This record gives sequence, C-alpha cells and structure tokens, in this order.
Amino acid sequence: MSLAAMSVSDALKKRFSVRAFRNTPVPQAVLEEIFTLARQAPSNCNVQPCRVYVVSGAKKDQLKNELVSAASSGKPANPDFEWDLKYYAEHRERQFGSANALYRAMGIERTDKQRRQIAMLRNWNFFDAPHAAFFTMAKYLKLKGAVDLGIYAQTLALLMTERGISSCVQGALGLFPDPARRMFGLPDDVGILFGMSFGYADDAAPANKTRTDRVSLDAMVRFF
Repeated sequence: MSLAAMSVSDALKKRFSVRAFRNTPVPQAVLEEIFTLARQAPSNCNVQPCRVYVVSGAKKDQLKNELVSAASSGKPANPDFEWDLKYYAEHRERQFGSANALYRAMGIERTDKQRRQIAMLRNWNFFDAPHAAFFTMAKYLKLKGAVDLGIYAQTLALLMTERGISSCVQGALGLFPDPARRMFGLPDDVGILFGMSFGYADDAAPANKTRTDRVSLDAMVRFF
C-alpha cells in the first residue's frame, strides 16, 4: 500500500472540482487501494448502502457516447431520484456565482448560450477523465441513503486528493440514467444517485483555473 504524506486538512484545502483531465489512467492497484480504504466511511446504522460502478477504457467511452447522445437529444431528464430543485435567495446567488466563475475562467460570456451548452455537455463526456464512478443505492432508502452516499463520495474524493488524483462529483451523471442502468444491469429497485469523474488533472486547461469562495464561519456555524 502506498503512503502519501498529506493531512486531512491539507487534502481539504487542495481539493477542488476538476473539469479537464489528462487521459492517463490511474493504475488498477491504486484504484483498489482507494476503494478499499473508502469502505471505512460511516453510514447510518452501518447499513453501507452504496454500490459503486467504475467505468474505464472502452466501456467508459461507450457509456460516454451514449450519455452525450441522451443529454443532447432534447428529451427531458429522467433521474432515478428527485432532482427537480430550484435554488432560492442566497443559494441561488451562490449557484450563479459558481457558474460565472467557471465560465469566466473558460472565457465564455454569459450571453453565449451555445458555448455554455457545449460546456455543459462535457459533464457527460466525463471532462475527458479516464474513469467515472456511478453511485447507486436501493431506491427505498431515499434521504437516509443519499446522506450515506454523500459521505462516501467525500471520503473517496479526499483519498484521491491524497494520492494526487483529481475528481469532480456530478449530479449531472444521474440525470439520464438509462445507458448506465443498461450497462450495469441494475434492477428496477436500485437507482443511480450521482457520479464522479476522476483521474489526473490537466493543469493547463482554463476550466481548472476556477476557484469558488466559501461563506464565513459565522454564516455557517453557531456555537452554543
């Protein structure tokens, strides 16, 4: 097992959502090490509901093509779980701020809807990452299961950061689930909640110059 000299604090400060990757794959032994360690992530009553499907190589390319086709078909999204959420007030402001930071880094004007749409489609292209993970769970678990999957994904992201591997957690990968469902052979009672593209960052890509801010401590936390 490889050792990486990075604290959790350092990993948190270093991690950000990468949206352009080199095509260099992560060695299988490193993948197995990371996903083995991620099993230590906590879950409600230790039910460990997350089942992950990782695609690489030809299978990843096949799924990428099918997802891009589905997302650009004009048909509405059909997620396995509830994703119809509209942000309000400060949440909407932060959503817009995040999008503007990304498009500004990429040199895309707010009024350039065509280039923004092309940039959006890169979600289903996995941002050219060599790997993508899909997080699934039994549908009946609903909110409790979603919390557990979020904790698990964060654990994975930090373990990857520790090893110099970048990632982007993507709700978009749950919006058009049918191609992935077919590939993985998922039964009707299991759904895809979200996904993650990961690999080695393309540091020269404009999209990877994007940084978002964080609210102040007193805006997020109250100590009693």
